[in-house]
Order: sequence, then C-alpha cells, then structure tokens
Amino acid sequence: MAWDIMHMMRPEILNLKPWRLDLPEEFNATPPITHIIYDNDGLLLDTEPFYTKAHEELARRYGKVFDWTVKSKMIGLRAEDSANVVIRDLQLPLTVDEYLQARKHLLEELFPQADPMPGAVRLSTHLHHAGIPQAVATSSDRYYYDLKITKHHEWYKIFQCVVLGDDPEIKLGKPAPDIFLLAARRLQANPAHCLVIEDSPAGVEAARAAGMFAVAVPDSHMDDSVYSGAHEIIRSLNDFDPVRWGFPPFP
Repeated sequence: MAWDIMHMMRPEILNLKPWRLDLPEEFNATPPITHIIYDNDGLLLDTEPFYTKAHEELARRYGKVFDWTVKSKMIGLRAEDSANVVIRDLQLPLTVDEYLQARKHLLEELFPQADPMPGAVRLSTHLHHAGIPQAVATSSDRYYYDLKITKHHEWYKIFQCVVLGDDPEIKLGKPAPDIFLLAARRLQANPAHCLVIEDSPAGVEAARAAGMFAVAVPDSHMDDSVYSGAHEIIRSLNDFDPVRWGFPPFP
C-alpha cells in the first residue's frame, strides 16, 4: 500500500529529548505551516475515559479484563477496527456489529458530558483569532461526534471543516492518510503546509503518510517510543508553543 511505503521512507527524527522531539535541522527550509488539523477524541475533547468505561463494562460481562495492553492498540482507530482489536485480544464471543451495538447504549449516555482537554480551547481560539485555518479530522462517526459536541457547538464553529470517520470519501482509516488528505483538500491546503496534532500513534503515522508535520500529545499511559514519527511530543496542549511553528505568540 502506498501509505506503507511512505511511512517506511520517512526521515529520521533528530535530537531525542526526555519529553519532546526536536524538529529536524531541515525544518527551517520547509514550507511554512499554514493550516492546523486536530484529532478530536483525547485531544480536543476528554472522551477517552468514556470509551474505556464502556469497554471495561463489556469485557466484565464476559469475565474478561480490558486494560491498557488492549486500549493502546485501539486509540485513533475507527469503530469497526477498534472493535476487532477488543474481540480478538479478549476472545469475546461477539461479532463486530454485536459489540458495537452493545457499546452504543453505554456511550450514548456518556458522550454528551464530554469536556475540553486542557489547553484545547485556548490554543484553537488563539489560532482562530490569528486567522489560521483549522480543521478536525476524527475517526468518530457523525452520530457519536454530534453527541460529543453537545456542550460545545459555539466553540466548534471556529473550525473551517470537520472530517468524520464515516465520510464516504474515506476508504481506509488511520494509520492510512485518507482522512488527513481529505481534510487538506477541503481546506484547500497543500499537505506539506499542514500541521496535525494527534494523541494516537495511528494518527501520527497517518499524518506523516499524508506528507504533513505532526505533533503528538500522548496519553500518560502511552510510551513515547510509539510516537517516533512525530516532529514534537508535548504533554498537553497547554505546552504547545505557537512561535515554534511560526504562529503568533499567546497574548
């Protein structure tokens, strides 16, 4: 697959530090970053605990334990792909459709309670006021996305476009680059001028396969080594330095 080849050919990341990856020396010679694309779950909105709670409950019903050994393989994937991981790893006697239907009843009650992740409103609002076009590219489908933004419709109006995992133009989910390339096309942006901010290894890989820059904001349970394709690793969106990427500083 083309995106596999691109991933294998990606340049090495230089000067590894304990908490972040420095940009490569050639960064100063690259085109300027003109557009930002965000993941949603676990990056803009704190929804990952809801997914965890639902998976734990379903695993418990079958005498299984859902933990980070399994969850770490699922972050960033589309619903069908993540369900396959759980069913396979926990050996659950369910089809993908059965699992997703059972999970749906739990998530419908939880998603409308979602709150912003630290720094998400501050960063996206700052870049909006600076005139930087921004998009959301999430593996979530339309139904769940609408539930998640129940309390945040005004905030989400600042994004020029939102690309969802069930968009008919997306053939493959992350780590394939489809969703980010579609977001760039709808933003009318050159992928080489886009910066993706992601919390999942699959999302970082997808961004790099799309020819974009990537900043990783991992969950504290995740090992930094699985984000080797990221140009920078930060602990929270509060740590994002706009100036480092050529944007105006926070006021």
